[in-house]
Amino acid sequence: MSTREGTIGAIMRNKSFTALVTFIIVALTTATWWTLGRDTTREVDPATGAVTGPYEAPQVIACVVVLVALVVIGALLLPAWLAVLGVSLPFTAAWTIQASSTDDSGLWAVGAVLVLVGTLVGGTMVTAITRALVRNRD
Repeated sequence: MSTREGTIGAIMRNKSFTALVTFIIVALTTATWWTLGRDTTREVDPATGAVTGPYEAPQVIACVVVLVALVVIGALLLPAWLAVLGVSLPFTAAWTIQASSTDDSGLWAVGAVLVLVGTLVGGTMVTAITRALVRNRD
């Protein structure tokens, strides 16, 4: 192992570094929801009366791309479990705060579980793929 690799490994094992990276990922995940996910406008087709929304395809795609990027960064710099939780929990919390404040039916709780499970499973898959690609590169 070279001196450079040893230094990088020591930095990544540093608790302050881990805390800082985790905080940044949590903050960026929360910002992702508040910038890309807060559209609550429903579209009504005047001809048919069909209601769609509130989420549009480009909005969902952008959200997924940003979350995948955050998990990849986390997987490279943090323990895998922390990378996944650092994206899944704040995203679900931000989603739940908004959904619970706008839904009178109570179905937001079902949605929150689905968002949590989806981000946990998706994040785990992204982390596994990222780690496998890094291992194969070395």
